[in-house]
Amino acid sequence: MKLTSSTALSALACAAALSAAPAWAQSQGVGKTEITLGSIQDLSGPLAGFGKQIRNGMTLRVDELNEQGGINGRKIKLIVEDSGYDPKKAVLAAQKLVNQDKIFAMVGHLGTAQNLAAMPVQFEKNVINFFPVTAAREMYEPFHKLKYSFAATYYDQMKAAVPKLVKEKNAKKVCSMYQDDEFGLEVQRGADDGLKTIGMTMVEKTSFKRGATDFSSQVAKLKASECDLVVLGTIIRETIGGIGTARKLGYNPVFLGSSAAYTDLIHKLGGKAMDGLYATMTVQNPYLDEASQPIRFWANKYKTAFNEDPTVFSVYGYTVIDSFIRASQKAGASLSTDSFIKAMDTMVIPADIFGSSEAKFGPQKRLGNNQSRLSQLQDARWKVVSDYITH
Repeated sequence: MKLTSSTALSALACAAALSAAPAWAQSQGVGKTEITLGSIQDLSGPLAGFGKQIRNGMTLRVDELNEQGGINGRKIKLIVEDSGYDPKKAVLAAQKLVNQDKIFAMVGHLGTAQNLAAMPVQFEKNVINFFPVTAAREMYEPFHKLKYSFAATYYDQMKAAVPKLVKEKNAKKVCSMYQDDEFGLEVQRGADDGLKTIGMTMVEKTSFKRGATDFSSQVAKLKASECDLVVLGTIIRETIGGIGTARKLGYNPVFLGSSAAYTDLIHKLGGKAMDGLYATMTVQNPYLDEASQPIRFWANKYKTAFNEDPTVFSVYGYTVIDSFIRASQKAGASLSTDSFIKAMDTMVIPADIFGSSEAKFGPQKRLGNNQSRLSQLQDARWKVVSDYITH
């Protein structure tokens, strides 16, 4: 059919309007038979072990769902990209997932700096950032309708745990050793504010640069101050190095780390010297011979699928997808960004087999809960030693 000039102009105007309309007007990533999700993990950098475990946990839950027919007839397609734990690579990965793969939501993205770098790319296209694997406050503050966080923050963990342990151990002098970056500072701030609630202050603070391997001067400083409880703003290598150095010097205070130090790698790499370490945690590490039958069943299912033992990061991946499924089911057959947000506005995610506390969300509440528990390494195994605590 030959178009008249006026018809052609209106057709062009219509085409222009369509191209100007936001790509997410009908919620990208939701088709008749599929929901496309994206995730960015460290698969090649310093936290590659964690990233692969998160990916495996997510994959296990996606496969379970798809075998059961999906969500309202839609199966989940999960696309995982590698950031190498580099914020610049995280931005490139986000651009691919959002603009090329047209994901509906970003799920379980690992790393604080990586999430902060990627979120603007997502939010420009109305893509939700769902349950990132980081305990930074920026994952839900400042408020943004597309931010949802599940992890009690490092700050909240320390603010609650430090005064509790001080009272239990009758500690007289509390000190800290922390990584000199935003992560370490959040642990430090929480510990400081927790001590204020019981009328105490830090006797000594010592820090180290990210990547440090020698902690002899820091530990000597803590020992000289006669600290009997030491708060650790450390992850894996620094936790092992700091405690190992203290043991060699015959210095044995109570050590308390955050959930960043709650990993099976501490006792696998650090050995017997790590026994006694306390750490805050939200879900427990799933051991294959766990006393809880449901966890034991799940852990064996995971090992069958991936030929390796699951870890707490495997659990994070699994529960992130499980929570997404719950919200999507609640949103109904007409899944969209708006209907998902509406579902989350009244969402209650019950406590689970892994020890997660109940999580509640609302129109202005984007962190499910700020509760954590204490675990201690006893005979090279994490044992839960407290109920949920909150400040």
